[in-house]
Amino acid sequence: MPFASVIAATDLTDRSAQVPGRARLLARQPGARVLLVHVLPDEGKKRRNRDEIEAALTRVASDAGSNGIRVLSGESGAALAELATTEQAGLIVLGLHRERRVLDLLRLTTMERIVLAAPCPVLIAQLPPERPYRQVLLATDFSPGSAAALIAAARLAPEAEFHAIHALEPGSAFSRGSRDSEAALEKAEAARDAFLRTPGLPTLAEPPEIVPGGVHQVLAFRREELGADLICLGAQSGKDPQTLGNYARDLMRAPPTDVLVAKAP
Repeated sequence: MPFASVIAATDLTDRSAQVPGRARLLARQPGARVLLVHVLPDEGKKRRNRDEIEAALTRVASDAGSNGIRVLSGESGAALAELATTEQAGLIVLGLHRERRVLDLLRLTTMERIVLAAPCPVLIAQLPPERPYRQVLLATDFSPGSAAALIAAARLAPEAEFHAIHALEPGSAFSRGSRDSEAALEKAEAARDAFLRTPGLPTLAEPPEIVPGGVHQVLAFRREELGADLICLGAQSGKDPQTLGNYARDLMRAPPTDVLVAKAP
């Protein structure tokens, strides 16, 4: 089912160049709304700046086929979350993160705050939107969040082929026959079986793979092997809904391709 309303958030730089076109491609049903949005940091910005931004958004919206613009003020996460709720948006599309080496170590990035605040999945778009996604790879911990990401990916890319992989990271090196390793594998297989019973999951090309190793290495190998053009994953790890998983943070800050992040419903 396509999205009836999509928010395309842009900072009007090259980092967001693919956002309007991708959002337009995803809002396929007749009458679907694509809102092109820019968030000013605070209310103190001069009126001239707002006028210039509105003019720039209007030009971009016209070129991309968007059917509305908004200039918001305040903290980006809260502002976009409020708009998404008001517009009943099914998706927020963002561009690439602007790296700030020192600040990124000390606080959440703007992108991370948006994902935590958003009432809907968030897509980080960097690929040219000439064609729909073809190969979707779920990096899964078998949590409700990763199930939500896969279900959302099926809405983004209904004609894609879907794959899932789980990196098994036991406390020590994995060894077949080892009691600890076998117990970890058995636990992961039980979690996989429960995950596959989640209502609404799209059909997978093969059962989710459970591969011993570090999550970065396992995902990178499988992504390259598949030529995956969309990676999806759950936002959180553990039980704190206000905390991003470490891997989600790493992937969002340096995405190897387009990335979809979703929270548990």
